[in-house]
Parts: sequence; structure tokens; C-alpha cells
Amino acid sequence: MKTFIKLLFFSAAILVLAACKNESTEGNATVSDSAATPGSTSEKQGQAFIENDESKPNVLQIAIGSPDHSTLVAAVQAAELENALVNAGPLMVFAPTNAAFDALPAGTVEDLLKPENKDKLAYILKNHVTPGNYSKDFLKKFKKLGQASNENVSVEVKGDDVFVGGAKIIASVPAGNGIVHVVDKVILPAN
Repeated sequence: MKTFIKLLFFSAAILVLAACKNESTEGNATVSDSAATPGSTSEKQGQAFIENDESKPNVLQIAIGSPDHSTLVAAVQAAELENALVNAGPLMVFAPTNAAFDALPAGTVEDLLKPENKDKLAYILKNHVTPGNYSKDFLKKFKKLGQASNENVSVEVKGDDVFVGGAKIIASVPAGNGIVHVVDKVILPAN
């Protein structure tokens, strides 16, 4: 009888594994059209380039979908940080608007987007990301936040307004892997 039960269990396990294998090839995820064709040298790889219409948008997808964040998206792409922004998180992204980037000294953004400045750009962008998923109101309890750049930025409360690294949070959008806080200023690192 024990042999029969073992054989039954073994057969059930094989059926489950076979079903899982078939199920994974029939899922809804597809590679984005933005990825290059196989074999090309500029092929985009990783989680950032998989589309799934059923999930809540992640922080990168929210930025991509916002016409007010096209400069931020261009910077993320130039620094090749797409995959970092789609991981499970949770992540808080302080997303400067296009107007915030426009307020930087003339030529700054163009200079940072050059390939030779990729590391500097990535460091600046990491200064806009914090682990966690805190609402604007919850952030009022903090004095400082540790950023992905390994720098700390101050948190100040002025009336109902919250400022992170001197940038005012003007809107917040929940994401599948955290939250996007729209800010009115680029948070430049101290170093």
C-alpha cells in the first residue's frame, strides 16, 4: 500500500510540474516593442522591458505615462536604471517634473545626458529614490531619509506641505512597487 501511495504522489507531482511548465509559456507577459531585435548589440534586457496589462503600474511605468516627466524618463534611460525602478520594492521615487529640470542652469540636463556622464547622472537619480512606501502625511514624521545614493536628505514640514531635500511634494501616485511623489525641484546630492 505504501508503494502505491508513493507512486500516486510521484505521478501527481509530475502532473503539477508539467502543468506549471505549460502555464508559464501561456502567460500574459510579452516583451515590449521598445526592446531591440534578438542578436542586436543594443538589446534591452530585464524586468523593465516586460509588459503586463494586468498588474498595477510600477514607478517606472507611471513616470513613462506622465507627460510632465519626459525629462526624468530620458535621464533614467540614459543612466540605464530602468530595471532598478521596476524591482519589487517598495520604492519611494521623488519624481521631478520637466519644469524642475528646466530650472537647472542652462545646459545642465544636456550635459548629464551625455554617455560619458552616465555615472554622475545615475548618482543624481539615485538621490531621488528611497526604500519604503510612505504617504506624504506619514513622511511628516521623518527628519531625514536615506536615499539610494547613500546620502541623507532632510524632510521639512511647512503647514500642510512636505519638502524632501528642498523639493516640495506636489502630488503622490501609488504604484505596484511603491509610490511616486511628484516634486517641484531636482534633489541634488551634497557631494
